[in-house]
Amino acid sequence: MQKINNPEQLIEWKQNVLSKRPLYKKTIVVSSGTCGQASGSLQIIEALKHELEKRNLEKTIGIKITGCHGFCELEPNIIIYPGDIFYKKLESKNIQKVVEETILKDKIIPSFIYEDSRTGKKFSQQKEIPFYKKQMRVLTENNLKVDPTNIEDYLALDGYQALANVLFNMTSEEVIAEIKDSGLRGRGGGGFPTGKKWEICREFESETKYIICNADEGDPGAYMDRSLLEGNPHSVIEGMIIGAYAIGASEGIIYVRGEYPLAVKHVRIVLEQAKKFGFLGKSIIGSEFQFDIHMIQGAGAFVSGEETSLMASIEGRRAFPSQRPPYPAQEGLWGKPTNINNVETWANVPLIINKGAEWYSEIGTKNSKGTKIFSLVGKINNTGLVEVPMGIKLREIINNIGGGIKDNKKFKAVQTGGPSGGCIPADKLDLSIDFESLTKVGSMMGSGGMIVMDEDTCMIDVARYFLNFTQEESCGKCVPCRIGTRQLVDILTRITKGKGDKKDIEKLTDLSRSIKDGSLCALGQTAPNPVLTTIRYFRDEYEAHIKEKSCPALVCKDLIIYYIEPEKCVGCLLCLKDCPVDAISGERKKVHVIDQELCIKCGACLEVCPPKVSAVSKYTGNKRDRILEKASRQRVKK
Repeated sequence: MQKINNPEQLIEWKQNVLSKRPLYKKTIVVSSGTCGQASGSLQIIEALKHELEKRNLEKTIGIKITGCHGFCELEPNIIIYPGDIFYKKLESKNIQKVVEETILKDKIIPSFIYEDSRTGKKFSQQKEIPFYKKQMRVLTENNLKVDPTNIEDYLALDGYQALANVLFNMTSEEVIAEIKDSGLRGRGGGGFPTGKKWEICREFESETKYIICNADEGDPGAYMDRSLLEGNPHSVIEGMIIGAYAIGASEGIIYVRGEYPLAVKHVRIVLEQAKKFGFLGKSIIGSEFQFDIHMIQGAGAFVSGEETSLMASIEGRRAFPSQRPPYPAQEGLWGKPTNINNVETWANVPLIINKGAEWYSEIGTKNSKGTKIFSLVGKINNTGLVEVPMGIKLREIINNIGGGIKDNKKFKAVQTGGPSGGCIPADKLDLSIDFESLTKVGSMMGSGGMIVMDEDTCMIDVARYFLNFTQEESCGKCVPCRIGTRQLVDILTRITKGKGDKKDIEKLTDLSRSIKDGSLCALGQTAPNPVLTTIRYFRDEYEAHIKEKSCPALVCKDLIIYYIEPEKCVGCLLCLKDCPVDAISGERKKVHVIDQELCIKCGACLEVCPPKVSAVSKYTGNKRDRILEKASRQRVKK
């Protein structure tokens, strides 16, 4: 590796590398982030290497190992260039056929290409697949082009050109002005204007200042930051260096979640590469600016994502939030001015410098600029990471990118913003996805989690699940959060068990507001959102649970029963054999019966009952009570 000492040398180096790169006839790009590796991408890579070596094709066919391509539902997947051919859910045994048919004969293999589950239409090209076509992949597009462990790939795509431009052509004030003009807002959840945040930190005089990359992504089902750190970590590093120059910081820290081993591995590699090339350390790219970055692994506490807790953790203290003001920009890490942004925010910075504030500000809405990455999960056909322009309608994400609800069921709600976000109902599908619109309906942008729910979801059970998570993750420092969230969980649990009181809805509402007003940090202040939004939009479900002792979604175990319809049962013995507690009795070709006292309501009988028979049903409310009463009378007779 050669240290780059000036901007001209950076350009020369890029041209030299590009000229010496092998000209492959075809390149096979393998998606190999955490989701890909969990699904078998490493085995795919080994099988590809073996097959190409066996056929003496190593010099004409290239293999590029990249981070996640976003379509996690179809891992492991590959893209073959030229042709943009996308193959999904491959196994190592398929590779011989891929090489033989597609690589050597240019034939598409129909069984490996994507098929839309609703229309049946097939797509062989990656960019034509609706999941990708409907997105605006500004940040994540390079995940398809970059080997995250090879700095040459990043430099070949104009990597560190923004940094060179900043160091030699812009003052720190001009950099901050560019970020302010772009309209970039923090992607970690709060949405505070990034340029303004930088400006505040810069204005405080101190010989020592810090910047921090918050990569402590703890929301259930969220993995946007992980994907960027795994797939294109140099973009984050470059953004941090530019931010440090603008603020006047000399040291940076990446605080990464300890449960992200691949991200940790890649960050270590790129930090070492950046130092060897002269992008970190003294005299960066031959300038007078010096700056270094260190990585710290978090301990896994959800509250560590709150910036004052995060700084306490870095300092070796327990991750407790502290009261603000003073804000980190005034007194942050070790009492020094500190600027904290999350992974996605930092990754946006080089793009803004390279393409300009005007380009960036044209994407999105008046007050929410640029794109946003969401992890789209739940009861939806196409799960994965999606990047969309701010202001896109929720309907477009769910139906066009996500491919609609699984098994053609009805969309019921989507929860945005992580466990502290709100649940948005079906009649809000045309909601604009931006900071202000989400807040108006009781939810939040958060870091970008998006959990989709269908008609079989009990909203009280959902609220209980998220409150239980935030209660367990509470640091316990302040009473409203520590005690209040526990009381919310207790009331919700009682309701799901059919023991709710007619005053419980009022109690939940009043308690939620008290917790929001009295909690010290954002964890407690936002924890009641799932309760308040489910009461606001699904009050009828609360009333059904409390007044009728009924769960309309047939989820809450204490309020449902499984029942074998005598007129439908054919006595196939499948449910009897599969019942884990021997609660089912009956003989072959005779009607089976479920002992309601023994039944644990696991649902195994319903799952194994043949669809053509459909003898097993779930009941709640009055029907459930009548069946239980009948069973009770029969036991008395016996």
